[in-house]
Amino acid sequence: MNRINLICLGVANIPRALDFYQKIGFETTAGDNAPVVFFKNSGTKLELFNIHELAKDIDKTNPPQVNTGGFAGITLAINMKSKQEVDAFFALVAQHGATIVKPPETVSWGGYSGYFTDLDGYYWEVAYGEDWIFDDNDMLIIE
Repeated sequence: MNRINLICLGVANIPRALDFYQKIGFETTAGDNAPVVFFKNSGTKLELFNIHELAKDIDKTNPPQVNTGGFAGITLAINMKSKQEVDAFFALVAQHGATIVKPPETVSWGGYSGYFTDLDGYYWEVAYGEDWIFDDNDMLIIE
């Protein structure tokens, strides 16, 4: 069965990233000095790990080059149940240091979405679709 259980974000400063994600609603029992952080999400889990340690974990003798900026061709997404939830979440992330890249707007596929980058430059889409249905874990059902 295909599935994604965990998404790991390599971050420059775990306490700073932990503080940001907690302030925007992600929950964890990890403390400020944790070497790795796992958030208690419904569905796929999100992890924070030091980016240089992550590169060494991939290959200790020849770690991949750490990308320090730009678009790496991947986005993360949070699907909301209303336009108001999208707008409220954008206000929250902006208040805590995210960069709004594309404010929420009606988009070509008929939904409402926008993009922000977190403190480490990861791109997040926050979106709402009028016909979307969610399961008991608030995960979007895509058929």
